[in-house]
Amino acid sequence: GLPTLPRLSLNSPLALTGPVLVALPCLLAALLGLNTYAPYGADAAFGIAVGAAAVVAMAQTLILAARPPLVEPLFGGLDRMYRVHKWLGISAMVLMILHQQIEPDFERLVRETSLGELGEEAGELAFNALLALVAVSWFRRLPFTPLEIPYQIWRFSHRFMGALFAIVVFHQFFVDMPAGVDPTFMLVLNAFGIAGVVAWIFTELLAPHLRRRDFTVTEISQTKDTTTLTLRPEGRAMRWRPGQFAFFRAPEAGLSEPHPFTIASAPRPDGTLTFCIRGLGGWTRSLPAILRTGTRVQVEGPYGRFNFRKGGARQIWLAGGIGITPFLAWAESLSEADSRDIHLIHCVRTQEEAIGVETLRAAAARNPRFSFEVVVTTRDGRLTAERLIGAVPFAIRQADLWFCGPTGLKDGILKGLKAQGQTPRRVRFEQFEFT
Repeated sequence: GLPTLPRLSLNSPLALTGPVLVALPCLLAALLGLNTYAPYGADAAFGIAVGAAAVVAMAQTLILAARPPLVEPLFGGLDRMYRVHKWLGISAMVLMILHQQIEPDFERLVRETSLGELGEEAGELAFNALLALVAVSWFRRLPFTPLEIPYQIWRFSHRFMGALFAIVVFHQFFVDMPAGVDPTFMLVLNAFGIAGVVAWIFTELLAPHLRRRDFTVTEISQTKDTTTLTLRPEGRAMRWRPGQFAFFRAPEAGLSEPHPFTIASAPRPDGTLTFCIRGLGGWTRSLPAILRTGTRVQVEGPYGRFNFRKGGARQIWLAGGIGITPFLAWAESLSEADSRDIHLIHCVRTQEEAIGVETLRAAAARNPRFSFEVVVTTRDGRLTAERLIGAVPFAIRQADLWFCGPTGLKDGILKGLKAQGQTPRRVRFEQFEFT
């Protein structure tokens, strides 16, 4: 299953900390720019302010793209962190356009140098190129059409962001500016510029060697359009919590682009892990034909903070299609001593699409407080709020609802529960779009 960018939900008290922390430096840079260049006129001060905020926003997109593990909890998970990363990039694009339209004119106030002219030309070049790349990222799916930029092209173009940002940093270092202004503003701006470039270099050159672990495919099975892979670690095993996801790539088989998938198994003594990958595109559909037992692959992770053990004593697990994967890991991790009352409902279109039923049966046999059912929509009809209320063996208003699946299923169920006066105590979820 593809873990995705959820809407902002307060899964932890830290959920808003990350967004606030990235917004404050942008605001600080803008205020410093306004204050520093106010003597040169309102237009000049505003143009500098929005340009400074754009630089800081772009630097932070590159810092977040490096996936710093200590920062992830401040956003409530990597998925939410990437959502902030996306909107930082869009904000930087808007601010760059404003800076371009209100470009400060200091020609009569500075002594022009050849290096300064080069910096100005470099800034113009980087502005146009960054504008194009951010637009590609923003409109990966073309509005009102089924057309979509292939993931490989999208990711390849995305990797140039850092190089273009380095040109922007060159621009801010060397463009000719009036002498005698307070240096604090440029110190802040240069610090963020250097940090962004360093983060990009780390992401492109160092992280692939430091973070990826080698695994070997030991088992491959196919259930309708879902491929299940069992991987054995080569060397030090990876530690993860049930519900987390990791980035998977198989360069030996020609699949060098990393894709994120939920780990569909709980941690095991031998370090093996399982991915259940539904064929949703060319890359994922090619897996069963390309991968073989013995193929060496690479896994980077784990990421995510989707953890039912932070929930209450009564829980509803609702899965739509391949959204069952985190719940399979959770079910496998249940022991006889777990005291939570849990009912899982797995919605699939056909019986053949139901995966991991054996894992769920074993969990139910091991722990009498865990129960589950599979709703086959072609046979049973669509799941409704009324049916959910009747199926759950405890009061929904006193329970947490954990969801992973299509947004339409979640929204329909929650709307129906609200109409019935049965809104869950808390709702926690993942979606299906990562980029």
